[in-house]
Amino acid sequence: MQAEDFKNGQILFIDKPLNWTSFQVVNKIRWAIRKKFHIKKIKVGHAGTLDPLATGLLVICTGKFTKKINEFQSASKEYTGTITLGATTPSFDLETEIDQTFSTDHISAQAIQQAAATFLGKVQQTPPLYSAIKKDGVRLYEIARKGENTEIDSREIEIFTFDITQIDMPAIHFKILCSKGTYIRSIANDFGKILHSGAHLSELRRTKSGEFDLSKAISPEEFIGRLNN
Repeated sequence: MQAEDFKNGQILFIDKPLNWTSFQVVNKIRWAIRKKFHIKKIKVGHAGTLDPLATGLLVICTGKFTKKINEFQSASKEYTGTITLGATTPSFDLETEIDQTFSTDHISAQAIQQAAATFLGKVQQTPPLYSAIKKDGVRLYEIARKGENTEIDSREIEIFTFDITQIDMPAIHFKILCSKGTYIRSIANDFGKILHSGAHLSELRRTKSGEFDLSKAISPEEFIGRLNN
């Protein structure tokens, strides 16, 4: 492809590596395109953030296709991952250290399946304090990192399917199909509460975004390699 192809608009499917921010992936792709074609500016954006500790499908748009980002963001998302029972963290995942531990001796496989079923349909969800949502012009994670707290408004989300794929206590492996704006970290935290224990998200991978599938995705390094061949 040539510079004009990227300016006119391309949809790229990138498999986001662990510990990368979505912003870092976008920057890497933009830098590679600019360097390859010796151009000063090119619009590049992603259609749905993945947390640094999540991997998987990141839909990236270039040039004129950045106008399609809102359309792609509104699509449903599919994830696979692992919820670890018996411990909570302030961020609801492993970005922060465990702050409380709980017993899991009372939790049966049946109880786990029943807990998953309670999430199905349209539900109210409170996003994590460690998130990029803004309140009064300040991102919530900035408030959290100062050790402060604040009221967070709940929002309606929809869980279309929530399958428990394997139980290996205290690890619960799952696959979930949900609406945009769903925080899987919050589901993990709420999952622990329903089971009268605690829980956090220990692994997450996005496998689908709307009609787009992870099987089509390549790593940032592979994209750059193909670009320069």
